[in-house]
This record gives sequence, structure tokens and C-alpha cells, in this order.
Amino acid sequence: MTIYNINLGIGWASSGVEYAQSYRAELLRNLNTEIKFIFLDFINSENIQTYTENIGFKDEEIIWIYQYFTDVKIHPSTYTLEEVYKNYNISQPKTVTTEKVVQVFLEGNHTYLKCYLKNKNENIVDRVDVIVQNKLIRKDFYTYTKICSEYYAPNEGAKLYMRQFFNEDGTIAYREHINKEESMFEFDSQKLYSKQEFVAYFMQCLNLTNKDIVILDRGKGVAQSVIQNKGESKLGVVVHAEHFSENNTSDQVILWNNFYEYQFMNHQEVDFYITATDRQNERLKTHFKKYLNVQPKIYTIPVGSLKHLQNSQKRKPFSMITASRLAKEKHLDWLVLATVRAKQSLPDLSLDIYGEGSQRQMLTDLIRAHKAESYIQLKGHVHLESIYPNYEVFLSGSTSEGFGLTLMEAIGSGLGMIGLNVEYGNPTFIQHDVNGKLIDYHRDQDNTETVVRKLADAVIDLFTNHKDYHDVSYKIAEDFLSDKTVQKWATLVREVCHD
Repeated sequence: MTIYNINLGIGWASSGVEYAQSYRAELLRNLNTEIKFIFLDFINSENIQTYTENIGFKDEEIIWIYQYFTDVKIHPSTYTLEEVYKNYNISQPKTVTTEKVVQVFLEGNHTYLKCYLKNKNENIVDRVDVIVQNKLIRKDFYTYTKICSEYYAPNEGAKLYMRQFFNEDGTIAYREHINKEESMFEFDSQKLYSKQEFVAYFMQCLNLTNKDIVILDRGKGVAQSVIQNKGESKLGVVVHAEHFSENNTSDQVILWNNFYEYQFMNHQEVDFYITATDRQNERLKTHFKKYLNVQPKIYTIPVGSLKHLQNSQKRKPFSMITASRLAKEKHLDWLVLATVRAKQSLPDLSLDIYGEGSQRQMLTDLIRAHKAESYIQLKGHVHLESIYPNYEVFLSGSTSEGFGLTLMEAIGSGLGMIGLNVEYGNPTFIQHDVNGKLIDYHRDQDNTETVVRKLADAVIDLFTNHKDYHDVSYKIAEDFLSDKTVQKWATLVREVCHD
């Protein structure tokens, strides 16, 4: 039996879905079952192995659809500059190096190679751009060998028109012909005229049996191909976010989240669903019964777990932490403004923000505008397991959390909690006036000023009037210890395979 977990992409600023899969991998390894994590997006920013290893996957657990049809393995980047020079018959390279890029001039100053290094001050190459007369014509991608080349039409604004994927010996495994957003995949034996056909063919090549389980984590654009080609395998769908739009739902009609609509409307093809909380499980059951008149099997399994509780010998007084992607929907600007406001009543208050993302510059500017650099800091992306116990309170501004891995990690370190009273993670981990503060939030009524004031008041109240929240958070966290979550997975696998 193999458990296949299907996702789209992965990167440095991974979302909760990727972290949920990473936690799942740790748990499923305890079941002594073969597990695979499948990624269906084309990833060209770095070697996919760099991303998957960083988040905790093992190389042998990864299937990248674009590499699947070659004999090249998932492997760390080891291809060197010297190998690039040898490949291009360059005996005395003329180079200019800036940060992680080495330019190797071939003819004058207008024809050159642009070599992108894996790390600064190392000679390991991830990618080489070929520039001819100042025009990009090709990109070569490497791990321990060349895995792929992209070809560009230089007279059409460097328009990408083809990718070739290689075997270890340099032979071509297959080609992808590209016309804007459309692709055609060419193999020796056949042609596939869309990405959907490519995914469908891939699913067929897995040769799934009734002993295999396929878990669909992300299905946008591929759900139909996956579901229609699952063969005899058991199919499960993980619901990572709010599954419907409350504002567009009536007694007669429900508007499903478009990320899950196909999976819900084709429930007869799905063997089970998974939600992260009991609250969402019950709500989803109610919606299936009311709007589709069906009662599918829905399991509640936390998307993360705690190996153990993290005790703290010394927490920095009046310290707060938040951790997430630096993304608009996380409303980190609210947290910055609330901290600035609460600081007037709590002179020793501080907030550290962990994570990376598109809002980093905006947050930097906001902190600077309020002259808050001394007590609000952006800490970047780090592993937080040993970081949480240094703080007293976890602060969240998110208006929707399907689960909230950082919330779970925070209570596992005994932190007091502050967040909006929104489904589903916050009410799962925050007991109002017991281990923290759940703040009333009305999406259509509360403006930024209102939310910031409520957050600031909650911060002041928690630090001023509540002292025993650490013990309560530890108590809540006990239900999310790994041994309990492993048993939930074991039960699912046993029941699904028995059926």
C-alpha cells in the first residue's frame, strides 16, 4: 500500500498546506506505510529538492510530475561551475560575480552565460541562462545533472516556447511545447494536448490499486484529472480552508469554495473527506445533508501535531510573537498598529513577526513610519520550535484559519493567545478569558480602526488581568500530541482499506 498526497507547488514562503503535509509525513512514517508527496506545478525558481528538504520531506518521498517521466532522481544540487565550463569547452573563463550570479563571457560583452548559484560563495549551480547578443535564448536547470532546458524566441521579447526534459545520460525524455498558457506534451509514443491530459496520464502511470490511498490536498485545475483517473484507489479530499461563502449562501443554495467545488459536487467519487477541526466537520456534514442530501464519511484529523510540550524556563516579559506568511489576508498591519497603540499603556511591550512574503516591505515601512523599530521586528523565516517558549503571548490578525498550525505550536509552548473570533482555528485553540482573548469580529462592519482598537484592548487586558493562561494552553495542547494524531491516521487507514 502507498499513500499518495497530491499538491500543486512549494516554495520558501510555503503555506499551511505544505506545512500540513510535512506534519502528516512525520505521522505516517510511524505507520510503516510507503508515502509519496506529489507536486504538479512546474517549479523553476530553485531545485524542488531544496524546498522539500527545507520543510522536512525525504527525497525518496517526493514525486515531481515533470521529473517523473525521466530517470533523474530527486537530489540536492551538486552541479558545479567547473562542470558548466567543461560543458561549454571554456578553459579560461572570464567572469564577473555579483551575489549569487556568475556571468561568464563567451564573445565580447554581449554573449555570455548567467550562472545562478545555489548559495553565495559556493560553486554549486542551479540554473544557467544563455544570452546571445543580449537576448535570452535558453535556460538550463541542474541538480546533479541537467534536468531541463527552456527555449525562448529572442525576437519576441524572450517568449518561452518549449521545454525539454532530460534523462541522466542527456537523452531527451519528452518535450513540452508552450503557447502562452497552453501546453502540449510530446512523448515518443503519444502527445498530450493540455496540462489536464498530462496529469491524467501521470495518474494512469501510477498504476493505482485498491490497496492505495490518494489524498488530494490541492485540486485547483487538476481535480477532474485526478478523480477521473484514480483507478481502484481510495480517494480522500482534505479541506484546508473555509469550504463555503457564508455571504452567498441561503436556505436553498450554497456557494462552495471554488477550490473544493468539484470535489464536493462529485462526492460519489470521493471515499472520505478530512477536516482539521470538529467544528468544521459538523458544519460540513450539515451542509452536505442540507444541500446535496448525502452523508459522506468525514474524518477529523488535525493537520499538525506536537511531538511534546515545550516548557519555558524564562519568558521575556510583555513579549508577543506572531508567525505566518507575510500576506495580505494575515492582516499583520493590524497587529503592528495594535502593538503601537497598546504600547502606550504597556511600555515594555514588544512584538516579533516571523515569516516571509509579499508584504514584507509594506510592514517595514509601516513599522518605520510609527518609529517602532525598537519593539516591533521582522525576524524572517526560521524554525520556531525552540523560539515560542521565549514569549508570553501569540497574536493573530487572520480573519480565517482552517486550522492554524502556528496557533497549535503556540499553545504547545504554553503561550497566551489573542485572535479574532473566526472559524475554525481560533475557537479551537483559544478559550476566551481562560487562555486568551477571542475578539468579536464582523467582516462587513468592522473597519481597520475598530479592529486595531479591539486588538490593542485585548493585549492590554491579557497582560494586566490574566496570569494563569500558560497552564490552560498546555492543557488544550495535550489533545494535539503526536501519539494521539497518529492513532487517528491509523484508524482512517484501517477503516478506508477495510471498506
